[in-house]
Amino acid sequence: MTTAKRPARRKPAAKPSRSNDSAAAYSDLSTRPLHILVFLAPLLVLYEIGSILYLSNPSTGAVETISARRMISAFFEIFGAFGLYLPGLVLATVLLVWHTLRKDRWTVQLPVIPVMAMESIVWTIPLVVVATIIPFFVAAAELAPLAGQTGANEIHRLSTQARLTIAIGAGLYEELVFRVVCIAIIHTIVVDVLGAKKQAGAVTAVLFSAIAFTLYHDLRTPTGHINLPLTAFLFFAGVYFGILYIWRGFGIVVGVHALYDVVALVLLPASRSITD
Repeated sequence: MTTAKRPARRKPAAKPSRSNDSAAAYSDLSTRPLHILVFLAPLLVLYEIGSILYLSNPSTGAVETISARRMISAFFEIFGAFGLYLPGLVLATVLLVWHTLRKDRWTVQLPVIPVMAMESIVWTIPLVVVATIIPFFVAAAELAPLAGQTGANEIHRLSTQARLTIAIGAGLYEELVFRVVCIAIIHTIVVDVLGAKKQAGAVTAVLFSAIAFTLYHDLRTPTGHINLPLTAFLFFAGVYFGILYIWRGFGIVVGVHALYDVVALVLLPASRSITD
């Protein structure tokens, strides 16, 4: 006499862990425009206030600014739009329009914002490490030049508050120009016009935006030659920022760029003054 075999019991499917769910939720929310805007809002305010208090000339009324920010102002002046705060309003408007087009909810998960700040710190560390191992690298003003000023000496003559303002502005407006605008234009040309695959378009856009970012800076040594270590670092930084932008979004890449410039323009000069 044979006995029928009982069907094997299926093991219940493993429930996804809450930590995985939280990580996935953060990864998504931190790339959404409304959360990016909330994350960047303090930087926008600090730069606008700092540019008036520390980068303006009371005698002439002129305000020195980041070259990329000036490029944005010049573009809108073609259409008759003027205003000291226009580039900041443009950045905020782009994010709000993007949010509206996505039809996302008008709610912000506030715990996401400090985690974005911590993530920015994490991704800044590799950039600082690379900067320290490139021989003869000058970790200073070439990475965030003032409009109409070049070289480390000009920026290091400024106050700490002015250099901090420049670092914040470079993160905001250089990333807007070279990552958001430049990558979008190149990707559109390569993919939509030339018919290449999206992956090829992304790689091409990152490389060309990195080249543009490198050439945007003053690459000359005091003797007039090309500073090859600085050029190599800027190209690496441009590629690094491009990959971060595509992978982790505009908010994180702005945070990393601004934090690196704070290290280069504020913290390192301060540490040198202590040890000298």
